[in-house]
Amino acid sequence: MTLEHSQHGNEQTDSTTTLNKLGAWLDDNTLMRGAFYALVAGVVITLILDYREMLKSDQAIAPVVTPRRANPVLPAFTPPALPGSNEQETRENPVPNITTDSETLNNPMTIELASGGVLKMTGFIDVGTAAKFEQKIADISEYISAIELNSPGGSVFDALEISSKIREMGWTTTVKAGALCASSCPLVLSGGKIRIAEEGAGIGVHQFFSFGEDTRTASEAISGTQATTARITRHLETMEVDSQLWVHALETPPQKLYYFTADELKKYKLVSQ
Repeated sequence: MTLEHSQHGNEQTDSTTTLNKLGAWLDDNTLMRGAFYALVAGVVITLILDYREMLKSDQAIAPVVTPRRANPVLPAFTPPALPGSNEQETRENPVPNITTDSETLNNPMTIELASGGVLKMTGFIDVGTAAKFEQKIADISEYISAIELNSPGGSVFDALEISSKIREMGWTTTVKAGALCASSCPLVLSGGKIRIAEEGAGIGVHQFFSFGEDTRTASEAISGTQATTARITRHLETMEVDSQLWVHALETPPQKLYYFTADELKKYKLVSQ
């Protein structure tokens, strides 16, 4: 073998060794990169799934709001009596004479302290009204003795929170003659330690529903409705109000109102005097 051949052979050996090392290095890095990308993909997928579940959960407890109406004073409505019932199927409770104008009722709720320690709450219960209520009473709670309601309703969850706070403070709730307390407003009324409805006050309920775009599936919507109904029932019982009162809400279409008679208000203990 000549020197030239020997050198050529050594060069081939060195090249082969270098290529083998490079290939091994590339294989190791490729595997590491592949494992890293797989890990990242797994984390991303997990986050996406968790986010979807979170959205479902949020939608299931989405605020239940009665939409504002051009005229919140709806016609009287009484569901037909059940078969075998002694109640007259054609009976309808009289429509109360609501003297507050529709524009005032449909504006966002105002919360103002009047003379005699009366906190007047007038207007629509928007989402966030409970927080507004808490902020309003923070510095004046010692001066408040009664809550005067005049509202077509609105956010069910805000109404429940306000009601619980009223009970915690031991205040009286009232609905004056010519005033309206409808939809979710009776839940606020139930919070009063003493609950008063003057003759001529309009107090009514109907079915609640989510307002605006609802992306929930049918099963999710049903689940959310059942959960909200259970929460309302527990709240009424805690407030020492007969939860059978809410059956009238479940039976009454959202475009109508079931107005309670004076006898029914006493029967269901929504008023204490």
